[in-house]
Amino acid sequence: MAGKRLSDKQDRILQFLNGFLDDHGYPPTVRDIQYGCDISSTSVVDYNLRILQRDGHIRRSPDISRGLEVVGRDRSAVARFPGPIRVPILGAIAAGQPLPNISDISPDNAESVELPATMVSKNRQLYALRVRGQSMIDALVDDGDVVILETVSSVRNGEMVAAWLKNEQAATLKRVYREGGRVRLQPANSQMQPIYTDPDNVEVHGRVLTVIRNLER
Repeated sequence: MAGKRLSDKQDRILQFLNGFLDDHGYPPTVRDIQYGCDISSTSVVDYNLRILQRDGHIRRSPDISRGLEVVGRDRSAVARFPGPIRVPILGAIAAGQPLPNISDISPDNAESVELPATMVSKNRQLYALRVRGQSMIDALVDDGDVVILETVSSVRNGEMVAAWLKNEQAATLKRVYREGGRVRLQPANSQMQPIYTDPDNVEVHGRVLTVIRNLER
């Protein structure tokens, strides 16, 4: 069925998948596809991915956030990316009320985790933090987990970030939303309230790329 004609949207998604794999060496998330293809919602992306899967253009692993594979793509392309990648754990961050300071341990002396080459491109600046608290529990980030963050200069609304609150001299793990003249740092826990603050009071120190779960809980 792979010869069935694609809609314009499905063709755009398939081209984006191939381009993303060329650039990064690992698949995009559904939200990456939404933004990259200018699609109205993740549900529309998911609908079209199901059609691409049904017609034999892609394979999906539903339990993995980046579990997409383009059928017939040369897997040897991943060899262009070094691996595994050592990512230093630079301290702890609160997923709850802000904790004072992100540790400034030297990366050369820090504990570290390793990520496979299929997840990380050589051009990314990454570091890791241990999570303290449960304000992001509904986003499947729990106390004791390790979050891998990418150093970035800007983020989109809704992305999970390590945010530095200048006045409080504290860091917190939240989803960030810019709302006119204020910033909302939103927990993923229905029992907790968001933090509202002035835009000048917030610095984004990194965007969460993935989570390594603590299996000893």
